[in-house]
Amino acid sequence: MLLNVNNLSVSFGGVHALNLDHFSLRDKELRVIIGPNGAGKSTFLDIICGKTKADKGEITFNGKPILGKTEVKIAEAGIGRKFQKPSVFPGLTVYDNLLLAAKMKKDIFSSLFFKATPALAERIHAVATKLSLTTAMYKMAGDLSHGQKQWLEIAIVVLQDPTLMLIDEPAAGMSDEETEKTGALLLELSKAHSIIVIEHDMKFVEQIANELVTVLVRGKRLMEGTFAEVKNDQRVIDCYLGRTNAQLETL
Repeated sequence: MLLNVNNLSVSFGGVHALNLDHFSLRDKELRVIIGPNGAGKSTFLDIICGKTKADKGEITFNGKPILGKTEVKIAEAGIGRKFQKPSVFPGLTVYDNLLLAAKMKKDIFSSLFFKATPALAERIHAVATKLSLTTAMYKMAGDLSHGQKQWLEIAIVVLQDPTLMLIDEPAAGMSDEETEKTGALLLELSKAHSIIVIEHDMKFVEQIANELVTVLVRGKRLMEGTFAEVKNDQRVIDCYLGRTNAQLETL
């Protein structure tokens, strides 16, 4: 397994935010995590990437323990994170945002004498093409649509060349067309990367969940299964306030 998690827990002010018995992810697997608000989904990703410190537990990535390491060390190990709210540099062009994200030496000396090589420029344009950003390369990032900002942030993660991508609610605020396109992009990226996606939009989840879906409730793993198994599980229906399957489509 690429990622193994055991007995992971964290509390905030005496309240258990996460109490996860086990979670594992294979190489080049796309796993979707769903659950009501406050289920511990984002907290789980925060712990994996080092943003939040766990009270106890074990996380191994590529066979090596990463729990307690800094965000920088975890990123260098091959884990990239896209947060729920896009955090691009609005006053820079799309190209410059991607240039800053590229995996390279970023010490003072290297930065002072940096010049983009043809190979780097080619890689940036290849990633931009994959994320449907080629026509916006020289637009200011602040002028992009919400969907394009999400794609730019995903592109920034891709350029870091991670083995594992952590993607938090990529379809939030998108149009139906943008959502479908984002799903297709993630499925394509999963051919080269392992991906964990947090999402509420069940139609989007159905599009991308070609393997397992993990359901978290109150910080615990309720179940794992295919999309059809999860959607029709009475415990999952109950945890969404007793909504019917038809109503779950809008979550």
